[in-house]
Amino acid sequence: MNPQSQDPDPRDTAGVDASGAQQTGDTPPAEGSMSESGPADTNNPTRGWAGGPLTALFVTVALVVGFFVCYAVWIIANGGPG
Repeated sequence: MNPQSQDPDPRDTAGVDASGAQQTGDTPPAEGSMSESGPADTNNPTRGWAGGPLTALFVTVALVVGFFVCYAVWIIANGGPG
């Protein structure tokens, strides 16, 4: 680096050619030579939803649909709104 530019000077930086590009086959000093897959994800269920939450969801949806069907029937039976 110099006072005019904050970019590293290619003449002083190891592994960089005169144009500032990384040399072929050279690994930057702070990086590994192989990519890593990251930590194992051990808290992710392999099967779908459990039976309990799925049943609760279906019951809730059925109750909401049933409410609106009954409400529509009640409105029609009483002669409509107004």
